[in-house]
Amino acid sequence: MDNKELKRYIPIADLIAKTFGKNCEVVIHDLTVPQNSVVYAVNNHVTGRQVGQPFDHLIKQVLLSSEFENDYLAGYKIKTHEGKEIKSSTALVRDSNNKVIGALCVNYDLENMIHFKAFLDDFVGGTQEVSEERTEDNTEPTENIVEIADDLIDRIIANARPEGMKRKEKIKLIAFMDEKGIFLIKGSVDKVAEKLGISRVTVYSYLDEIKKTNEK
Repeated sequence: MDNKELKRYIPIADLIAKTFGKNCEVVIHDLTVPQNSVVYAVNNHVTGRQVGQPFDHLIKQVLLSSEFENDYLAGYKIKTHEGKEIKSSTALVRDSNNKVIGALCVNYDLENMIHFKAFLDDFVGGTQEVSEERTEDNTEPTENIVEIADDLIDRIIANARPEGMKRKEKIKLIAFMDEKGIFLIKGSVDKVAEKLGISRVTVYSYLDEIKKTNEK
């Protein structure tokens, strides 16, 4: 890990993982390199996160959640590709200039808990189901969220070196941002179009092309 400020969070990540055991994964993201943001992971068998991978749920489930405040969101649910249910919490990391530079994510595998709950329900004979799933509100992103998203766009495009980019490369970059939820943020299409030196109509046409490709 090159980022000295994020290195300070490694002992915290190790502490959390050892406190809660092998079912608790802790991941540190360096958001100054969004395409390869994972820089540290403990117990990464939980979700399979690997150093060098990009962020996944930051925008769609964290920044755009109605319950995200004070730079963190606790206790949201995700599912792995294998179908495992994970309870997650994410806190943003800021540098001395109050700029978001990273994120600390805790992912807890609920599989054993779910089996144990099913056993207890069967043993006790209870029929009431407890749901922890949240309903997201389509709320307007705050200025803080827009600022974070704008910074991510700047870094994603800058790291991809847009000078002399071919059409295929631009589509690939836009597909990455679409997958990560960038275009769910108000004004992001205009921002991306400006940074890539193309029109917003072109961005939308690329998005349509990406959608059709994914549907095949």
